[in-house]
Amino acid sequence: MNKFMLSAFADEYSDNFIEQCKAMNEFGFPYLEVRHADGKNISEMTKEDVLEMVKKLKDYNLSVSSIGSPIGKIKLDGDLEGHFATAQKIFEHANLLGAKNIRVFSFYLPENKTRQDCKNQVIDSLGKLLELAKPYGVTLCHENEALIYGEGPEQCLELLNEFKGDLKCVFDMGNFVLDGYDPQKAYALLKDYVEYFHIKDSLYAGAIVPAGKGEAKIKEILGEYDASDKKPTFITLEPHLQTFAGLNALVGKSFDNPYKYPDQQTAFSDAVKCLKELL
Repeated sequence: MNKFMLSAFADEYSDNFIEQCKAMNEFGFPYLEVRHADGKNISEMTKEDVLEMVKKLKDYNLSVSSIGSPIGKIKLDGDLEGHFATAQKIFEHANLLGAKNIRVFSFYLPENKTRQDCKNQVIDSLGKLLELAKPYGVTLCHENEALIYGEGPEQCLELLNEFKGDLKCVFDMGNFVLDGYDPQKAYALLKDYVEYFHIKDSLYAGAIVPAGKGEAKIKEILGEYDASDKKPTFITLEPHLQTFAGLNALVGKSFDNPYKYPDQQTAFSDAVKCLKELL
């Protein structure tokens, strides 16, 4: 498969940013997707924190493929104005890091509200984020995930169609399986909007497993993309095989995995091995 550039959520290897950079060099990944480093989420970092990261990336000859931001991971009845301000700070960080793509979500629903109840507010809020992003020249890429408005493929397509290509898709086939959707049918719906991929594999029973060991049809979906006339793109390894800094904040719970590892470095190493075998 020749169209894919390797990236990873290196915070799943270590919270220490220098160790993240060393690991990317060791595994032959020229890019990483920034999410957590040295005890902070990208949304909590200062300009000085980010400039220090820029120096370290240069030292290790690495680039940033995307920002794995938490933008949109807030209830619609939460502090949206404060959230928009945080989003602007993340856009500034992305410019400093040389990252064009920013992963976003489509908000959690308030209690006792349906998706239909919230549709207009979700569209308005995503529209505000897209407007705020324009001066920074970044591309917002919506990720499908449990419990947000755009959890299922039809809701994702609805949002992507609404913004006529201004909002892109980061396609996570593992998340679709965890939420009970067929990943190949989801890809057929969303492929025209896919900007890049997150690589995690999973079982419909609820477990996250190494790439190629589950039911997310990663090889088939990447093969279809590779055989198409689409541009080269990033695949970001997001194993979720071992508890790491920030995981519970990301997924809202811990999980019991049939693949057991003594530490996160071993888990990440096996994830890399399985991905490269799959490719």
